[in-house]
Amino acid sequence: MRVGFGRLLIGLSVIYLVMVAHADPRVERGSKPNRLVESKSPYLLQHAFNPVDWYPWGKEAFEKARREKKLILLSIGYSTCHWCHVMERESFQDEKVAKFLNEHFVSVKLDREERPDVDKVYMTSFQALFGQGGGWPLNMFLTPDLKPFYGGTYFPPRDQGQRPGFMTVLNRLHELWVEDREGIEAKTTDIHQKLTDHVEQLQRLKPGASFEADMLEGVVAKFLAGADQVNGGWGQEQKFPQPSHLRFLLGMEGKGREFAIKTCRKMMEGGINDHIGGGFHRYTVDPVWLVPHFEKMLYDQAQLLNVYVEAWQITGEQEFRATAKSIAEYVLKELTHPEGGFLSAQDAQSEGKEGKYWCWTQKELKALLSEAELAVAQKYFGITSSGNFIDHSDPEPLKDQNVLFLALGSKGLDPREQDALSSAVAKMKAARARRVPPATDDKILASWNGLMIAAMARAGRILGETRYLDAAGKAHRFVVEKLWDPAANTLSHRWREGH
Repeated sequence: MRVGFGRLLIGLSVIYLVMVAHADPRVERGSKPNRLVESKSPYLLQHAFNPVDWYPWGKEAFEKARREKKLILLSIGYSTCHWCHVMERESFQDEKVAKFLNEHFVSVKLDREERPDVDKVYMTSFQALFGQGGGWPLNMFLTPDLKPFYGGTYFPPRDQGQRPGFMTVLNRLHELWVEDREGIEAKTTDIHQKLTDHVEQLQRLKPGASFEADMLEGVVAKFLAGADQVNGGWGQEQKFPQPSHLRFLLGMEGKGREFAIKTCRKMMEGGINDHIGGGFHRYTVDPVWLVPHFEKMLYDQAQLLNVYVEAWQITGEQEFRATAKSIAEYVLKELTHPEGGFLSAQDAQSEGKEGKYWCWTQKELKALLSEAELAVAQKYFGITSSGNFIDHSDPEPLKDQNVLFLALGSKGLDPREQDALSSAVAKMKAARARRVPPATDDKILASWNGLMIAAMARAGRILGETRYLDAAGKAHRFVVEKLWDPAANTLSHRWREGH
């Protein structure tokens, strides 16, 4: 009786937290929670009121699949993932989709940030099977013995030209499983062996292999051969910051370093950089660093903090120093637990709308700013009446939204314009603070905290900011006190709400 009552209290507490934190309209409509409601993962809690009969990754789901001889849908994502939100809204809230999944599949949700080991296994499988880079959400279809045989990332709800919709995929896979289960199992056994051989080959070191200095020149040449020489970075349709590439190139002399500095400058000027609140968004959907997916990840901030500190050390350009400080200040303000640990991420959505918290219309700025402030803000940030961003995945997208970017590039402002800009930015900060903020993924991960502790301490020492050193020390103490078990000599991967 005590156990049942205790579990009831836990369930009610979690439901309350989900209602408060996410203001989920499905709760107000009386939707029943599924078993994910008992999870600590913010990502799993986002799916706790889906009509899909979700299971967390674990023995209960596996035994059900084996007992009922059903395929497993393993859906992997993270709480601030834009396309995870879209697919959750379009497919996993759909009663027809849920009914089909509940009848014919065992549906498993996994937070990739809590179980990076499982994510890596199935992402590697996807990449080997399809020859693609992959992404999230990652939806893998497994046999009851957990062997993958099909998968994809985001599936649209309905067929789009040659691209099958989610229900089409589900129907076809179920038909194949019913008609040729033995054939699929034989195929997955063969696939599993090939994947095992592939991974072993990647991990196998050549006997006698040695590092040679001229290899570095070859690596630089390869980086530059695939680079965007006009806009910096890598990629022609979307761009990620690639901080590891940039740090390597900053450490080299010549064209590699020049390209890295150019990329740092282009990112700093682009919409991927939050020019009001600091910090960098995840990536842009264009090659010019303009329109991002707006989530902000702790590990990106840590790595880019290192990049901009080094760029300032090399060039002496104050803009790079200011950018490094804006990253650190953002983390201290938005991604720091009161007891010191660093939080994982900030969502792209506010009130269910991608970019709503971050973007501006010309109309609202006219109401907010003086005539002089508006004139310089429009010129400096590239603000127009029609905007530069629309979320095409939203059935009712916001209109005329502007992602701020440095439209003047390296061109400066005269002193009077600079004063007006400073006043405008202060008003915009205050106005944005009154908006409904995006959700924060408040779990604390040991590995990501390690990245930020090191980056914050390094920035504090090099930039002469004792606050950063203090924050790094406080976060280190948090990890030692909350995640380290000296008796077992183990470090927990995650801490959230006391566990």
